[in-house]
Amino acid sequence: MRRPPLSRVHFGSLLPILLLGCGGLCAAADDIPPPPPAAAASAAEPAPPPAPATQRPRLTVDAPGALKSLLESGLDLARAIQLPDAGELSDAEWSRLIAAAPAQAQELARTAGYFNAQARISQLEGGGTQPLRVTLTLEPGPAVHIGRVTLQIQGELYDLAEEGDAPAQALRQQIEQQWALPVGARFTQDTWDNAKTAVIGTLRSAGYAAASWAGTAAEVDPDTQKVRLFVVADSGPLYRAGTIEVTGLVRHDTARIRDLSGIPPGTALTEAKLQDYQERLSKTGLFDQVSVSMDPDVEKAGQARVLVQVRETPLQTATTALGISTASGPRASLEHVHRQVFGFPVTATNKFVWGKNEQSWNGEVSSYLNQHLQRDLVGGQVDRQLTADDMVLAQRLRIGRSTEHPVVERLDYVELDGSRECTREGAHFFNCETLKAASVATNRTWRKVDSVLLPTSGYTLTAQFGTGLADGSDTKRGAFARAYGRLTAYWPVGGWYTQGRLELGKVIMQPDVQVPDSLRFRAGGDNSVRGYAWRTLAPSTADGGITGGRMLFTTSLEVAHPLSEALPSVWGALFVDAGRAADKISELNPALGYGVGVRWRSPVGPLAVDWAWGQEVHRGRLHLNVGIAF
Repeated sequence: MRRPPLSRVHFGSLLPILLLGCGGLCAAADDIPPPPPAAAASAAEPAPPPAPATQRPRLTVDAPGALKSLLESGLDLARAIQLPDAGELSDAEWSRLIAAAPAQAQELARTAGYFNAQARISQLEGGGTQPLRVTLTLEPGPAVHIGRVTLQIQGELYDLAEEGDAPAQALRQQIEQQWALPVGARFTQDTWDNAKTAVIGTLRSAGYAAASWAGTAAEVDPDTQKVRLFVVADSGPLYRAGTIEVTGLVRHDTARIRDLSGIPPGTALTEAKLQDYQERLSKTGLFDQVSVSMDPDVEKAGQARVLVQVRETPLQTATTALGISTASGPRASLEHVHRQVFGFPVTATNKFVWGKNEQSWNGEVSSYLNQHLQRDLVGGQVDRQLTADDMVLAQRLRIGRSTEHPVVERLDYVELDGSRECTREGAHFFNCETLKAASVATNRTWRKVDSVLLPTSGYTLTAQFGTGLADGSDTKRGAFARAYGRLTAYWPVGGWYTQGRLELGKVIMQPDVQVPDSLRFRAGGDNSVRGYAWRTLAPSTADGGITGGRMLFTTSLEVAHPLSEALPSVWGALFVDAGRAADKISELNPALGYGVGVRWRSPVGPLAVDWAWGQEVHRGRLHLNVGIAF
């Protein structure tokens, strides 16, 4: 048969598969079993009573590989047997289902790419008072493969690409290269459907929101086992940004919300740009709900309206919490947020924590997120931390600017640090030293994980660099430089989930210069080296106390697995940690801790309970941790 050239072929939106020849698609009459005796009864005779449930047929499918499960779930006969009221079907209905099964089996085989399949009822036993036993045998024959692909895209994408528009050319090339059924690939109905869906999805996400199929067809030649594919996509118009319409605002300024869009008029409205705009609005902390979409009107695609719907967070919120951890012991916290202080576009946050081993206040006033994803901020902190050997009272004042980019978060700041550090013996403190420092620093955080709240693959990397001038009551004034990095990686291995961590830190300064404790390093406890008390893996002072070190090394490796299929969110874990803080590289011999734990991946974050053995102290320790430290 001579086929017209593609330019003359007119396709519907979804054309059926065209078959060249019967190729085993027609069931032979000999393959259809005779009906059971009850089905051949005279029409004048009364219909037999419904068969009891025990008389429903029993079906056995003889087919290779995945075809067996396909037939067992797809045949009308198989589904009817599983019906709760299957026993009420008449013998005539069962005869009809059995007779239709071979043709249905061959049709199902075609969806899996077998167009020469032969099916037959190879065994039919029972009847009367015994359940009818039916065996259906399928011989699939060879699978068909792609012999030729004709893929065309029409509409505005074609016009732009022909005019030399680089984004349009790149998109067209991407679609062609990512086509999921190239020449030589095996053809199945699922892969065919998925390949078409992927093309339309790519077009729509790139700004061609009205993309559709002008025509698709697959010609199958059962004799050569080849398939010829025709796909013609109509991109429709490219949607470009027009006005931004915001609804739901009560207190906040519409112009400020529009400035966050990052979508100038005329910009292609890709799915990524709309999602990025929605993410920016969510990061402001001003809204409980945010939705960003566009007007789908094809007639207005050149100046499509960007539709923003928000629900504002209450002007003030207060949160209280009670908890316990192995680091700070029992604790209570209060956090207050005011999102429009004295009517100005600034947010003020104050958090108070009172625990057995730690009492602190953290406060910050920050501007609203601007169009460059930046905030200006002023923050302060007062923190009192206790261990069995020492007490540290630290103060901090920080002025800086943060940048909340989707790929990397950045904080640049000037900071004043001070601390009063004392050796502790029970309720008594002695040998106190006062330290202070002024510095400029920058922090970077890279995060690429499948879930920020409950990651199982990807990584986070935090890096800090700073330099400044330090002074102390018992030390000399001098310059210092500080560097710190923490890498946490997540990767699944089979049914196991693995997590690794590497943490390094270094303060460079003269031996007779010292910086406040908040700029030095300690190890031990949750999120550090389990099996040891909080902040205790650090240098010792002359009077037996603990102090922060000038360098840090910790590492960890953990594997976890769900404890049961019934509780997939509860995991069991095995881990090993190592690390220490020290003043000299020769003293940086890692302390080892290892143990077992249980993880509950709750909707609000993970809860971890660990029991760890500290090899250096020859004792076990229980650790409780909520949340993930980045």
